[in-house]
Amino acid sequence: MSCPFDPTASGAGGSGVITLDPFVSDLDGESARLRAAGPLARVVLPGGVPCFAVTRHAEARKLLTDARLVKDIEVWGAWRRGEIPPDWPLIGLANPGRSMLTVDGEEHRRLRTLVAQALTARRVERLRAGIEALTDGMLDRLAERPAGEVVDLKAEFAYPLPMNVIGELMGVDAADHPRMKTLFDKFFSTQTPPEEVPAMMADLGALFAGIVAAKKERPGDDLTSALIEASEDGDRLTTEEITNTLQLMVAAGHETTISLIVNAVVALETHPEQRALVLKGEVPWENVIEETLRWSTPTSHVLFRFAREDVRVGDRVLPEGEALIVSFGAIGRDEAQHGPTAGEFDVTRSPNRHISFGHGPHVCPGAALSRLEASVALPALYGRFPELRLAVPRGELRNKPVVTQNDLFDLPVVLT
Repeated sequence: MSCPFDPTASGAGGSGVITLDPFVSDLDGESARLRAAGPLARVVLPGGVPCFAVTRHAEARKLLTDARLVKDIEVWGAWRRGEIPPDWPLIGLANPGRSMLTVDGEEHRRLRTLVAQALTARRVERLRAGIEALTDGMLDRLAERPAGEVVDLKAEFAYPLPMNVIGELMGVDAADHPRMKTLFDKFFSTQTPPEEVPAMMADLGALFAGIVAAKKERPGDDLTSALIEASEDGDRLTTEEITNTLQLMVAAGHETTISLIVNAVVALETHPEQRALVLKGEVPWENVIEETLRWSTPTSHVLFRFAREDVRVGDRVLPEGEALIVSFGAIGRDEAQHGPTAGEFDVTRSPNRHISFGHGPHVCPGAALSRLEASVALPALYGRFPELRLAVPRGELRNKPVVTQNDLFDLPVVLT
């Protein structure tokens, strides 16, 4: 598919247009080009969909709290004109249905309140013992593998840990996890054939609608049941809102943490001097987590916000009716925020004020949970396997074709 796009249109500021690589073959290089294009860059998403990207820290903070930028897709001119077809591979990210992700103001607060209350730092901390037990069990199984054997650490540790945690929190049966993985892989991928997109979206909706229906019949001690109960008590959450919130929480609640764990391991294994500081106890694991979030942020681009009117960004203009993505991969290495060493992985960096979990009203409600899981998983992993190493050179690790997540297909390592 293609969409009408004039690179010389107003707001371009004379800069070129950057087409995001659907295979994400060089995310670091692409992020550097985005920063070089200025704080507001013109980009084309896979599938030929044009939009703008904010690429600098200070400008992103301002835009993420600017009431002129909204989540209502009906503000998007290309959407109103019918230029975004229903089989666009990223349609589920652009129009995921009504949830706290797609509304603003009072409606956003109404939908977010229950989730935010369930994921406060204090309540999340109560999950620590369960996460520790789950982590220890997984590491016990890894320890049974023959010495020197190559292990896919993503498939056997970084994926199942957060998936099981968010599944238990939301009340998703483990039997549904394999089907979810298949559907989410298609949902996020730029390479899902267009003819498969409508069926994939329908299957994903049906899967989560079925979970909500089952919880209405047999509620449990989980957040989905709490959302249903709140709706019945008068909070006016519709079944669609509950279903979409469940899907959103499961998707965001495991994808981000997978990437955080994987990227931290890759960063440490490719920076042995930094790894040594951590394993000697000279630098806390909290520093590793925050520096990974900044330097190799799990979320490379967040889609979308839409301009209700012209919005000036530096010497450029985001025109009314245009779509904006937040390019966290570029923002995390902004030298104006992090100094001349922004491009370096440095676990001693202080201060380290990044916005990799977002900023403003739509800041990620699961940030505390993701940090907790990583703070349990990483020291436990290296405590058990201090000589862990990558089984292949860094250049042979394969990025997944996902423009929203900084993610790998697999992470082959040797544990001992």
